[in-house]
Amino acid sequence: MIKPRKITTITAIISLISASLAFTACDKSTTDSSDSSDNSAAISDETRASADEASAPFDPYATENNYDVDRYYLSEHSDVDYGTVLKDVSYYSEVAGDYKECNILLPAGYSESESYPVMYVFHGFNGSHNDLIDDSQYLTVVYGNLLDAGLAVPQIIVNVDMYTDTKDKFEDMSFHDLRYSYDKAVDDVALCLMPFMEENFSIKTGRENTAIGGISEGGAKSLCTGLKWIDKFGYIAAFAPDGNVIQVYEDSIYDSYWTDPYFDELPVPSAENMPIYLYMAVGNADPWNVSATLYYRDVFNENGMKNQTDYVEGYAHNYKFWRVCFYNYLQKVFK
Repeated sequence: MIKPRKITTITAIISLISASLAFTACDKSTTDSSDSSDNSAAISDETRASADEASAPFDPYATENNYDVDRYYLSEHSDVDYGTVLKDVSYYSEVAGDYKECNILLPAGYSESESYPVMYVFHGFNGSHNDLIDDSQYLTVVYGNLLDAGLAVPQIIVNVDMYTDTKDKFEDMSFHDLRYSYDKAVDDVALCLMPFMEENFSIKTGRENTAIGGISEGGAKSLCTGLKWIDKFGYIAAFAPDGNVIQVYEDSIYDSYWTDPYFDELPVPSAENMPIYLYMAVGNADPWNVSATLYYRDVFNENGMKNQTDYVEGYAHNYKFWRVCFYNYLQKVFK
């Protein structure tokens, strides 16, 4: 350490003290300015990161789906507005050669001055357009609860009747014939029902505003419809779909109409037309459609089609599974 030289006069002492104080003040000022600049940079980086996150498009694949759902979302509540169900809405189907009916769920607060995205949903085999959307039906309840909680986007949901033939044939139609009648619903939705909806309701058009989903046989038809008409549907969901979308079983234990494939080969969308979200799920206790669902997943993966496919413990082939699947799907679409 260098010793300061001895100061012998008062003036010199005062000068030395003044210089020391000036140096200290200057050094503190420099330090404070540097710290302030560093803090400002940190705050700026944090703000920028938050802004980037807020402006980034929503990624439906970014979060896992939840199958351990709070009972609140599965139950009807007296203080929740579940919207309006329009039952047996009739439209003419050139594909069927007759009038068909559907049920339409308008969200709580629906206004013709606003436009809404649309989800089309398919029932299961031997079902009808009353199966998913009706007063107190599980899809009506789950959607109403999610919308009330701010977890779903306001949308119109249309429960399609997959029977697509003249009404006079229905009573005598075998299960074999019913399967192929359902296949016609693929074109009926795209060519007949969608134009009817656009003409009569306040809806947003475009694939980014259009979703399709279904259960069991309806899940198979959802895949068929979404992939055949990929320019019209941005969101596709199939819950325990039957094995008749593409060839699944080489030696089937089922009658051929269950597994006769709709497509000779999988239609692979272009990079521009890939689904915004492709979601499949099946329960491990499902007695029929585990292998088909997982086979579709593998084929999609092999063809570079991004998908979120869940193999879920503890669920079978019934509404208890369907409702938690829709709980997940409704939180991923149109965001």
